[in-house]
Amino acid sequence: MENLAIIPARSGSKGLPDKNIIDYKGKPLLAHSIEAAIKSGCFSEVMVSTDSERYAEIARLYGANVPFLRSKATATDSASSWDMVEEVLQKYESRGKCFDTICLLQPTSPLRDAEDVKNAYHLFVEKANFAVVSVCEVDHSPLWCGQLPISGEMDGFIQRESMVRRQDAGTYYRLNGALYIVDVKRFREDRFFYQKGSFAYIMPRERSVDIDTEMDLRIAEAMSEF
Repeated sequence: MENLAIIPARSGSKGLPDKNIIDYKGKPLLAHSIEAAIKSGCFSEVMVSTDSERYAEIARLYGANVPFLRSKATATDSASSWDMVEEVLQKYESRGKCFDTICLLQPTSPLRDAEDVKNAYHLFVEKANFAVVSVCEVDHSPLWCGQLPISGEMDGFIQRESMVRRQDAGTYYRLNGALYIVDVKRFREDRFFYQKGSFAYIMPRERSVDIDTEMDLRIAEAMSEF
């Protein structure tokens, strides 16, 4: 198969300015995802999708391709990552390159490593015909979560039958944003991956930190020492 790794690195982050190139363990954040993708050996091409020539230069320094910059339409706060993916596929196709799968590797997940990528691709080949999506176990059961009205009154906050011991509540998982492997043909038919033909790649919580804030960055730095 022809597999494309896409590392999205928009330059307009507001919560943590320039987070995609912020220093993490002596390298720009996006470099860790580039190196994991290359080391995995799973890809025909590893590319960074960015709207910034500065980011592009950094990406190339660490071995990624940046054959074109992201358009303004897919570089806004409201643009979907999957709109960006479609744009990338179309631009490659206009250059005569087609791919069977894409793997989206968020640079904000630097603890996801080459082994995760390889193992997730193995799962895709063995079982999936649509997608593999990374998840991790939740810290607390969603059965104990609820919405509150403005008044703060807890009537209906959780259901009576949800009041069970933690060990009896079952195991729940959440999306961790670290990787998405998707069949290109199926992607163009339906962007909702959570259905038959898709499988979860389960990652440990300690490698599932998603860096959006300064606190997340500090947590990721601490977790990298384990």
